[in-house]
Amino acid sequence: MKVPDYALLLSGLLLAPVDASTCQTPIDHPGEPFSYVQPLNTTILSPYGHYPAGLPSPKTKGKGGWENALARAKNWTAQLTLEEKSWVATGQPGPCVGNVLPIPRLNFSGLCLQNGPQCLEQGDYSSVFVSSVSAAASWDRDLLYKRGYALATEHKAKGSHVILGPIGGPLGRSPYDGRTWEGFATDPYLTGICMEETILGMQDAGVQANAKHFIAYEQETQRNPTYAPDANATTYIQDSVSSNLDDRTLHEIYMWPFANAARARVASMMCSYNRVNGSHACQNSYLLNHLLKTELGFQGYVMSDWGATHSGVASIESGMDMTMPGGFTLYGELWTEGSFWGKNLTEAVNNGTVPIARLDDMIVRIMTPYFWLGQDTHYPSVDSSVGPLNVDSPPDTWLYPWKFTGSSNRDVRGNHSQMIRAHGAASTVLLKNERNALPLRKPRNIVIVGNDAGPVLQGASNPDEFEYGVLANSGGSGACRFSFLSTPLDAITSRARKDGAIVQHWLNNTQITGNSMPSLWNPEQPDVCLVFLKAWASEGSDRQYLELDWNGNAVVEAVVKYCGNTVVITHSAGANVLPFADHPNVTAILAAHYPGEEAGNAIADVLYGDVNPSAKLPYVIAYNESDYNAPLTTAVQTNGTYDWQSWFDEELEVGYRYFDAHDIPVRYEFGFGLSYTTFNLTNLTATTPVATNLTALPEHRPVQPGGNPTLWDTVYTLTAEVRNTGTVDGYAIPQLYVGYPDSAPAGTPPSQLRGFDKVWLAKGQTKQVTFELMRRDVSYWDVVAQDWRIPTGGFTFKAGFSSRDFRANVTAALLR
Repeated sequence: MKVPDYALLLSGLLLAPVDASTCQTPIDHPGEPFSYVQPLNTTILSPYGHYPAGLPSPKTKGKGGWENALARAKNWTAQLTLEEKSWVATGQPGPCVGNVLPIPRLNFSGLCLQNGPQCLEQGDYSSVFVSSVSAAASWDRDLLYKRGYALATEHKAKGSHVILGPIGGPLGRSPYDGRTWEGFATDPYLTGICMEETILGMQDAGVQANAKHFIAYEQETQRNPTYAPDANATTYIQDSVSSNLDDRTLHEIYMWPFANAARARVASMMCSYNRVNGSHACQNSYLLNHLLKTELGFQGYVMSDWGATHSGVASIESGMDMTMPGGFTLYGELWTEGSFWGKNLTEAVNNGTVPIARLDDMIVRIMTPYFWLGQDTHYPSVDSSVGPLNVDSPPDTWLYPWKFTGSSNRDVRGNHSQMIRAHGAASTVLLKNERNALPLRKPRNIVIVGNDAGPVLQGASNPDEFEYGVLANSGGSGACRFSFLSTPLDAITSRARKDGAIVQHWLNNTQITGNSMPSLWNPEQPDVCLVFLKAWASEGSDRQYLELDWNGNAVVEAVVKYCGNTVVITHSAGANVLPFADHPNVTAILAAHYPGEEAGNAIADVLYGDVNPSAKLPYVIAYNESDYNAPLTTAVQTNGTYDWQSWFDEELEVGYRYFDAHDIPVRYEFGFGLSYTTFNLTNLTATTPVATNLTALPEHRPVQPGGNPTLWDTVYTLTAEVRNTGTVDGYAIPQLYVGYPDSAPAGTPPSQLRGFDKVWLAKGQTKQVTFELMRRDVSYWDVVAQDWRIPTGGFTFKAGFSSRDFRANVTAALLR
């Protein structure tokens, strides 16, 4: 039986110095900036257990190479007044999405925080890169690093100190989540690699990365509380949705990529809007202090999502170090004026409610990455052009007289469009290719169909205005401002003219589905019909269906009646059901996701064979919407304050794990993707003997960023041979999956991704690939021992080209 939220032990909200053994919970009083405590006279526990208080918040020690920067940050913090410390931790209106005020007397110009999963949101003369889901589909570590580095160079040139990205959550528990395209994959291992490579690229370019959203943030619906319509908007009608999950699921699925982020020495982490097991993520001391700062050894600062701060002392003592945007908003959601922090934080230190040592650690955590990345020396000033583009705090809301130096409207694009074009092609997944439909071989008569093929006619700000135009980026804080956009219509027409072909196009989906199609090409049957379809997704709302927008399925049905060689290309946030996939006249299907400014040129490169597709799905495409598990919580039947509950009852069965555990047929599995050539994998072999001294539980070594270093030790190595058996040069992406022994706890998925590579092979060529498995890769989270345990018995290692295409396997026990 589910326990109502008000009965949960919200010990993650406890305030220091309250004794953690006494179950207490804060009660917010309207008009008061901080929380008061009263006894919670209940012993009822959530079925998922409860969180003990993680108090006090640990101080950063600058581990992992930050020691010198830490010393500088401490010296700098010691020169601040109490008021200056309070405002460094509190956001203010300004030219950027998030702003930390300058302190001129210390030559500190402040901090500029900007949205950036795919671009510099408030940037003119800047690039729009491939989306994160596109980058994940490449399964290419080098691409991920270079994309992160290039994106950060543009941010830096515009004066951004912090990029609000990359995203490890939402992970994609449900395909309906509106923000999965801003993240990477519905697999923690692949997402972890994507996070780590992106962060390394960003911070090597000198810009702080911000890993978000910590944690279990898997839906947009009711992500924020519903407030009463009073003047101060401080009373909840209903609180934000609570993600209720067990300890093992939290560690093995949702924390996994954030461990990679911590290991990459990410500068900051963003806590999420939702509650977790009843407690707001941004004031949950167990999540922030114990799991993040202690278990994962995170040395940087925890920043709130915009408006996710719901208390003063509770959030401070629970481990949050910076509140954003500081209490104001014009973002479309109702939050309070002023701030729980700011002047209230100064008062709290003066009256002894918040220890000065805690505030000092907050500032040291904020400033250590600043000095580590050299942002105090010759760093570009904020471009004044970003201010008028800022919809969160336009210039008439600024309380501080911002002064700008340096040139305005800086062109920061460089030659990135060439790289973006290559990345777009490398991220396009070929799902179907029959009768050698692709690559195109100089067709003479081409028909281009669909409202996704041409130029954007009505802006790209929301789905209602986006009927016409290629969907290369989508909505919310991840939305981008295009300086240039290559459309499929332009790119294919340009290529066809070189071949002496004719191109006819019909871009109105309503007319296309009105049975007027034959008039487009009578009397000659076209050589190929290219159908471009799209699906919108955005922060702030979840997807209502998994079909393609603007009657996409009906468009395909109209075309295939008259065209025997129909190629469908989709631009979408992720999973779509594709009922037309089995139609014999649909000869090819490509999923291009959101490929950025070179959308048209990138898809033309793949269609004409200039690029041999190699991308793989980072999610599952099911036959039916009803085949997916883990539906979002989109409504509640009651109106209690805490009635919004999302029960993660599927536990570890996220994405392909669910389909495999229940042997459910899928249309296209996780890791699937075709090429213009063929590959095979053989001779999967263990090359490193199992360590004779390997223990079930890891040796406890001093925690470093990423957690216990023992978890990152290589404990098993396998090799395999991959051969290009076709007639075209191309990239193979071999993948390694692990099946745990029967001794692993119930609910362990039958296969889990634990390795991959991207290998260039000329036709007929064979190469050896190596999969190095770390201790974490072959362990499960033991909820009793509270540690990672290697199970006894034989593991099954399976290698191939998708989660259901295994070409070789080997079984071995790791423990003697």
